Amino acid sequence: MRTVMVIHPEFDRSWPFAAERFEQLLRQSGELEIIRLEHGARSRVADIIKHPETVTRLISLQVEITRECIRRFTALEEAVIESTYQSAEPPSELIETLKEQDIQWYTQPTEGFWGQSVSEFALALTLCGLRRIPQTHHDMISSLDTWNYDSSDGIGRPGSRGFQFGDDSRFANGTIEGKRVRIVGAGNIASRYASFVHMLGADVAAWDPYASEPCFHRAGARKEWHLNQLLQDAEIFVPMLPLTPTTRGIVTADHIRSLSRGTLVVLATRADICDMKELRHRVLADELSLAADVFDIEPLPLNDPLLGRHNVVHTPHNAGRTKEANYRYAENLYVQFKNLKQETF
Repeated sequence: MRTVMVIHPEFDRSWPFAAERFEQLLRQSGELEIIRLEHGARSRVADIIKHPETVTRLISLQVEITRECIRRFTALEEAVIESTYQSAEPPSELIETLKEQDIQWYTQPTEGFWGQSVSEFALALTLCGLRRIPQTHHDMISSLDTWNYDSSDGIGRPGSRGFQFGDDSRFANGTIEGKRVRIVGAGNIASRYASFVHMLGADVAAWDPYASEPCFHRAGARKEWHLNQLLQDAEIFVPMLPLTPTTRGIVTADHIRSLSRGTLVVLATRADICDMKELRHRVLADELSLAADVFDIEPLPLNDPLLGRHNVVHTPHNAGRTKEANYRYAENLYVQFKNLKQETF
């Protein structure tokens, strides 16, 4: 069995650590040839691998490969062909040729490789939104005022600032325990997030017309049958669906307007599943607070009014990009190969 992996620099740019993990796994199962292209290279797979007719297992990571290339791999049995960052499987013309030559090809069976990273990050955004951790961290750098917990006139009153109480009572604040967390989605990321906040003592409900019943049970979330009802009593509102033609704008302006004053909105997957114009309006009017890793405009201009606000926590769309997520990307592909040593991840 001859195994060859060819890697384009664009792949490492998109998936740092993934090729490294792939190599580690493949080497434990036998000999492996690695070919890394130089930046800007335009070579085709069949032109850079010597004696392609002897290769039985091929991993091509964003290196150009054509139907003519595949036909030269006459002994090929299994292949991973990652064409572009966005593509989940080879182009249709390549698939046709792979079928003609009875070659088994493997693609990502799921986007679960970054499910854990995004859901953990969303939990962190939730905590930061409730407790204003980034804002107070920033304030401490430039002023001692943040250490002063007295009210403006120094008189203690019920529900006002007091010793070591610095949360903003105009918005959802304090602990996740006891909060009404309402989630749009019960899939790979949303179900993980739901299980986290459920474990911390939140009252969790979710709406997802595409998810099966077990998704809600595993997450510890009550299934809500109607999106309108989901929003009625939310203290923390978490739209957490992938962006597709059917989910774009699924959380409408009317839905955003129905959220109670002070609700914390957490965005960690795709912003455009919401009506961002209305969400922006309510956040800038101090009616809602926001903790977001994703936005309708990316990157956010430095003069964007959402930046630096007392009721907004913001990060630059990096929730999913952990080393572990990149490792899982490679592992999800590796386990599909036949007759390879299977490692417990």
